[in-house]
Amino acid sequence: MSASTPVDEPVNDPVDGPAAPADDPLARERSHLTASRAALRAMREDVEALDIRDVTANWVNAEVLQRQIDERIKALADLSDTPLFFGRLDYLRAPGAERAEGAEGAEGAEGEQFYIGRRHVHDADGDPMVIDWRAPVSQPFYRASKKDPMDVGLRRRFGYTGGDLTAYEDEHLSDPAEAAATSKLLQQEIERPRVGPMRDIVATIQPEQDEIVRSGLSGSVCVQGGPGTGKTAVGLHRVAYLLYAHRERLARTGTLVVGPNRSFLHYIEQVLPALGELAVAQATVDDLVAHVEVRGTDDATAATVKGDARMAEVLRRALYSHVAMPTEPVVVVRGSRRWRVPAYELEEIVRQLLDRDIRYGAAREALPQRIAHAVLVQMERAGEAPDDRVQDAVARNAAVKAAVKAVWPAADPAKLVLRLLGDAEFLTEHAEGLLDEQEQKAVLWAKPARSVKSAKWSAADTVLIDEAADLIRRTPSLGHVVLDEAQDLSPMQYRAVGRRCSTGSATVLGDLAQGTTPWATRRWEEALYHLGKPDAVVEELTAGFRVPTDVITYASRLLPHIAPGLTPVASIRENPGFFEVRGASGPDDVVAACRELLTREGSVGLVAADPRIPDLTEALASAGLPHVSPGEETTESTRLTLVPASLAKGLEYDYVLLDEPRAIVDAEPDERTGLRRLYVTLTRAVSGLVITHSAPLPSQLTRSGNDVRVGLSGPAKAD
Repeated sequence: MSASTPVDEPVNDPVDGPAAPADDPLARERSHLTASRAALRAMREDVEALDIRDVTANWVNAEVLQRQIDERIKALADLSDTPLFFGRLDYLRAPGAERAEGAEGAEGAEGEQFYIGRRHVHDADGDPMVIDWRAPVSQPFYRASKKDPMDVGLRRRFGYTGGDLTAYEDEHLSDPAEAAATSKLLQQEIERPRVGPMRDIVATIQPEQDEIVRSGLSGSVCVQGGPGTGKTAVGLHRVAYLLYAHRERLARTGTLVVGPNRSFLHYIEQVLPALGELAVAQATVDDLVAHVEVRGTDDATAATVKGDARMAEVLRRALYSHVAMPTEPVVVVRGSRRWRVPAYELEEIVRQLLDRDIRYGAAREALPQRIAHAVLVQMERAGEAPDDRVQDAVARNAAVKAAVKAVWPAADPAKLVLRLLGDAEFLTEHAEGLLDEQEQKAVLWAKPARSVKSAKWSAADTVLIDEAADLIRRTPSLGHVVLDEAQDLSPMQYRAVGRRCSTGSATVLGDLAQGTTPWATRRWEEALYHLGKPDAVVEELTAGFRVPTDVITYASRLLPHIAPGLTPVASIRENPGFFEVRGASGPDDVVAACRELLTREGSVGLVAADPRIPDLTEALASAGLPHVSPGEETTESTRLTLVPASLAKGLEYDYVLLDEPRAIVDAEPDERTGLRRLYVTLTRAVSGLVITHSAPLPSQLTRSGNDVRVGLSGPAKAD
């Protein structure tokens, strides 16, 4: 391989653009970049120049078309600090060409050359200058190898400083004499310091990641990935790929990314727009089930019971207990005739609807039509010839309406849950055989609320209301849903998300070792069952790209205690990273460590147990050290983020200062959950980690009960 130096392999002329010296490949690549940016600008200008004044039938169509044009203009934006292309493929022959039996190459004919980038760019004649990374012809950029070159002779990677092309690196896949080597540019891109939100990884997607990204829309995928394995990026790029491959279908059905909290969603929100995808909705589970205002909280026991899948059956029983078998006939008067539907026939109609197992609301809407049909049968037997209009009129008859109200009354999901949680007898009646006495007592409100508005609903209560709402009327389904940090969801929350993709597919992302709720997922098979996707394929990512070797090795000491049997992450980074455990006597030492880390390039996260955040906030303010909170934008002048441990999941910083590990463990309801929270916080660092503590470290982190200090040179003597 070679970087930023000329190579023997000839470089074909770029399409258009200024001329470059024939013996200077880097200059020729820069020329192609300049020409490509000009072509993208021309594509945008063409869209901006569209005149739609005389092509729409009315103002509504004009508004819709104009909105589509505006979105297209945004998608064609040229981000000056984002490389337009990051690689090049030189095929031995045209992609897709059939290889002759026994042939080694392409009959001596040179194939095509393609530049791989974030979006498609073509010149004025429509010829491609940059190929979208999602196109089939781009796939070998991620998967081709010496063993399987996939008809690629040369793979070239480009290095950038800001938006300027400054280096290139070649890999001759068809040359058996050239030894395979680790890409320096790839390593530099993976390890590049970051400030601000998460960025895309299109230039560094690995073969095992690419296989997940390009899996089909019809099947669901669950990705188990430890810290730094890129599972979140894989999920987001999978959305981008599916939108490319199934644009029309997903435009009709919609896509959604579900994250654990607002800070996390803010952190990832720029990834898809950078790939030209602007129409993907983002939400938390709480957003999806926001039927009522959350003003209360549950203790761990109550929340665990409310999140148990058994509550779905309790709700179903409670809802259908409102259905009463008819005891009186229905008499419909039309003109001078009276038509009587006896009680036993009404009961048969009701039982048929119950046996069909359709939604409560749909069955209630069907009931008057069923009764009206019974009346029409009698009319036909009497020699009349009623049509559909007569049936609709009978269904609206006052007697039929009264019967439906008595037999199958309307139901409100919030009122149903209100009664279930506030009426002990009602709960006992419908939880019999499902919840024991202590579990029923745990979910009952100490003081029943008088109305839906006055109730102090908890987050778990809103999930119950969402379940009840779906029992009454089907929740609309999207085409694809990405569920990130899924290991923290309760079975009832899985059901809530699953309803949003009941007719679509899902990408589930998580790490069993990072589950920090009392109801955290223990086996993905159980989670996928509750999600409604039992046939989903479970993939495991074990190669670590973001967390340094020394850091992930240290954090992995916790795995036997929090997730026995889980494969530890193996960092593939050449740079072992900076790692140090040091004593601290108080907040001043923590502030001093922050100042030290801020002398390095990149973002810094000060992570601490939630109860310690106020004291650290005051210490930073007293020291005049500016900082932001998770979800707020970091800048070159404000690179320090103060992160409560409860919000650290999914976030990454170049350098992390972890304050008082024992306090993080002690802040959780039990030690195992606390150790999982600690595992999360230990693995947020991309380039270096410093641990400060005055209290003894958790014994699970030490070897033979000793605290080990590890720095750039490896383990040092114990404190």
